Amino acid sequence: MDEQTRFVLRRIFKKIPSRNIEDLLKNWNCLTADQLRALDYTRPKWTLVENIISFCEERRLNLKHITNLEMINRIKNPDSDTWHTCQLVEAQDDALFVELTQFKEQLKAYLEGVIRHISIKIKKHEDEALWIRIAWGDNFSKPNHLKPTYVVHHLHTSYVFICNLVAKHKILLYQALMVSTKHGSIKDAHLSNRSLTAMRTLLLRHYQQVFPNNYSRILDEGNTCPSHPCIEKEHAAHEERRDQLASEAFGDSPTLKLETAVYRLETRYRGNVKTTFSDEEELFRGVVKFSSTSLLQSLRHCVASGMVEGSVTPLLSAITQKGRNYFVITDKGPGVSS
Repeated sequence: MDEQTRFVLRRIFKKIPSRNIEDLLKNWNCLTADQLRALDYTRPKWTLVENIISFCEERRLNLKHITNLEMINRIKNPDSDTWHTCQLVEAQDDALFVELTQFKEQLKAYLEGVIRHISIKIKKHEDEALWIRIAWGDNFSKPNHLKPTYVVHHLHTSYVFICNLVAKHKILLYQALMVSTKHGSIKDAHLSNRSLTAMRTLLLRHYQQVFPNNYSRILDEGNTCPSHPCIEKEHAAHEERRDQLASEAFGDSPTLKLETAVYRLETRYRGNVKTTFSDEEELFRGVVKFSSTSLLQSLRHCVASGMVEGSVTPLLSAITQKGRNYFVITDKGPGVSS
């Protein structure tokens, strides 16, 4: 094991909590059973790591094994960094027939064709997601395994989730994804979050959606004035209606843990008829940001508890309906920036 491999291994364990090391080593399956039993997980972390490194040297493990360890840890703990979403569009006729082997070969062939030094690892997870780890180099320097890019994609779906991608590598990765998935273009989906599970749940619709109930809507609107002698029953009907509206707008799943929603304002002043502004007046610009450990659940509670009167504004319900948490508000209405 060379010095670079030892350095990368130390950096990997630096990010891993001590309580997770034992299970991670068992899943890695690169140390012998005797070596695993010899490790004392109650000792200080730096001592434990040095013992692990010595065992890795005995096993003659190389950088390929070490990066596999890091990939296993990232798959088990994906929420350590912020993920960004892009969407594949303009699917070709044979896009639905792309197989896993073909996808791997074309992705690697494209990236290795444009960058001399690059490391690419692809794993298929239990939930059918493809995890791609890319350590970028260039024609003169070796791949940087300390800051790899991670890509998660479910084959034959239009969404790709990306973490730790710098601007100079963006166009290369996008081109590789378009070639390997048989699509003509790719665009920003304007959804970012630390919880990869929440993003996949929202965009791939892996949650119980609640649809409008026209009958209950009409019934509720036609009985706004209390007419039944049992007030508790009347309150229960209103509470049920509020819960219905909240579920329609924000879903009803604990996995939808979005942390933020950002609205960028680019509108002109709208005063009374006596107020005049020339067409050359600059836009009023501002940013409104909602933050919470679970934003959709917080908004859902506001509606279901009666804290908010009336129907839910489309500006908020668009988070789940459009699968975004970044919007630009203009005079023409809400949208996204180009």
